[in-house]
Amino acid sequence: MTKRTWVVGSRQSALALTQTQQVLDDLKKLARTHGLDYDFEIRKIVTKGDRILDVTLSKVGGKGLFVKEIEQAMFDGEIDFAVHSMKDMPAELPDGLTIGCIPQREDPRDAFISRTGAGLTELPQGSLVGTSSLRRSCQLRHMRPDFAVEAMRGNIDSRLKKLEDGVADAIVLAAAGLHRMGWDDRITEYLAADVCVPAVGQGALAIECREGDGELRSFLKLYDDERTAGAVAAERAFLAVLNGGCQVPIGAHAVLKKHSPEGGHLIALTGVVGSPDGSVLLKESLEGSNAQELGARLGEKLLSMGAERILADARSDEG
Repeated sequence: MTKRTWVVGSRQSALALTQTQQVLDDLKKLARTHGLDYDFEIRKIVTKGDRILDVTLSKVGGKGLFVKEIEQAMFDGEIDFAVHSMKDMPAELPDGLTIGCIPQREDPRDAFISRTGAGLTELPQGSLVGTSSLRRSCQLRHMRPDFAVEAMRGNIDSRLKKLEDGVADAIVLAAAGLHRMGWDDRITEYLAADVCVPAVGQGALAIECREGDGELRSFLKLYDDERTAGAVAAERAFLAVLNGGCQVPIGAHAVLKKHSPEGGHLIALTGVVGSPDGSVLLKESLEGSNAQELGARLGEKLLSMGAERILADARSDEG
């Protein structure tokens, strides 16, 4: 049998290439285990989100800032699949593409990193905290209205360098990225998921491919983690209800719990929607056994609590 080489697309940041290589190492082992003669080649792709670094993500606008060019390469046949951070994925995928699998999730929490080693509650009044995320800045401002929260773009290594250089007193990054890079020792404090609700899909990876690639999809299914996929499905269903195409602070975190002798799972889902300045923070939790239904129900609940007004205000600001 002739060896088949799959071409995988990845952003070219150190983190993206590291997590893509980790995925490919796992896939190579899976292929060997199942007697498949597969090889893999990485193709680096620059996305719009990577090119525009002097503007906050919320002002760049649009969906899929870190995935569109990679998806186009899939449509053009230049690559066979892509490794994305799930939190970069829009609620809806383009026709013809699908998420082939979702591997086991890394830590979904946010990590607080300060220059002095002071935690979130210990950092002095008026401290400057850098983050590129509206979701993080909203929740930080709500918890610590005295903080000066400023936009800080760039890859995680460049943001850590800015912190070292004194550009900010602290920054907030995804714990998963720091873990994957082996930089756990940089973390001052983990922010509990019920204190700072993570981004939808944070810590999880999405392996995206063409719907028509049957052989590849069958192979990728071997790498799917059922528990992670169930949790992420609930979070993304929540996002889909609130997804008005505007940039607002939105977060969700799902946890699966065993609840029946048959092994079924109860999903506990927490969602948050806030105003960019942190003055309004709507947070609610629900439980259910159907991921899609639970996510949609929580989304509708938050809309009725006032998220509709926040979304409307954001749409008017965009216009």
